[in-house]
Amino acid sequence: MRLMLLSTSGCHLCEQAEIIINACVPDGIETVDIAEQEQWQEQYAVRIPVLYDSESGRELGWPFNLADVEAFIGRVACM
Repeated sequence: MRLMLLSTSGCHLCEQAEIIINACVPDGIETVDIAEQEQWQEQYAVRIPVLYDSESGRELGWPFNLADVEAFIGRVACM
């Protein structure tokens, strides 16, 4: 599993998503600014933030909460 947070600068929802994700993944995950990559911008411009597993192609779109992230990454009781 290789997790990425698809976001962009100045996105308050992306900041909220990062806080939730960091509760489950203390080492953090790669954050991709979709504005810097045309392929991401076209696909996700109106959907960010999105938690994306680049190995499987699975996505968890906003809105999500801690339980949603736990289920997505297959962990229990993150915090």
